Amino acid sequence: MRISESCAACLYDRQKNKTDDEEYLAEIRDILDGRKETDTSPYMVYLFNKVHERRFGAGADYRDVKKQYNDLVLGMEDFLRDEIEKSEDPLAKALVMARIGNYIDFGAMNHVDQDEFLSLFCDTEMREDDRQTYLSFLEACEKGHTFLLVCDNCGEIVLDKLLLEQLAKRFPHLTMKALVRGGEVLNDVTVEDAVYVGLNDLAEIISNGEAIAGTVYEMLPENAKNALDEADVILAKGQGNYETMSDRGRHIFYEFLCKCDLFTSRFKVPRLTGIFTEED
Repeated sequence: MRISESCAACLYDRQKNKTDDEEYLAEIRDILDGRKETDTSPYMVYLFNKVHERRFGAGADYRDVKKQYNDLVLGMEDFLRDEIEKSEDPLAKALVMARIGNYIDFGAMNHVDQDEFLSLFCDTEMREDDRQTYLSFLEACEKGHTFLLVCDNCGEIVLDKLLLEQLAKRFPHLTMKALVRGGEVLNDVTVEDAVYVGLNDLAEIISNGEAIAGTVYEMLPENAKNALDEADVILAKGQGNYETMSDRGRHIFYEFLCKCDLFTSRFKVPRLTGIFTEED
């Protein structure tokens, strides 16, 4: 997904809010000015983080925040599972809840508010405009043999686990894998986080090899490339994965909340609208 001028300005301002170091900001500006047409926002931030680490050391540590939100949603797990199980279509309900989990994003969100997150569970019905994508998703799962979940944030992965439970019940023939980040970046999921919430009980966990808040095929280790290439059904969560994986010629289902101007403008929806879309 191409970086617009307004997006580039936002990326720069976020770095400027961290420091007024002129040499650092000059490097950031050079990276942005030298970006290629195919570069994405997550890749730019990955490069920024390399510069920040070289100049100032490691950035902010989100491990406590990740545990906080994993524990928060783990505490809701039994109640939410019960809500899913007693619904008319448990898989549809689980998909909507998994999308709500995408709210927990310390990159795209200026402020993550726990109360606002919890309020989103007041409406967990699938919208009519999601139905066509949902029917296509069901058909792909019925025909396919391998399912790949491309994960995004901590807390969200507990809801992803509930989704995988329903997938396993409805499509027991599916072999399931989950792709996670290869290092600490914001509050994104790593192998350790996935194991902490028990996602590994349902899917093989695969690292993308890098501390990048997205999925850049050229940067993936061979086993992760193979997982993408061999998957019959791919569900990618979050804006960062959409930015780095879309327009690459793959058939992918995407789920996320629109949390910034780039996405609300692209999809012509209000902030925090959930999107479930398919790219052929």
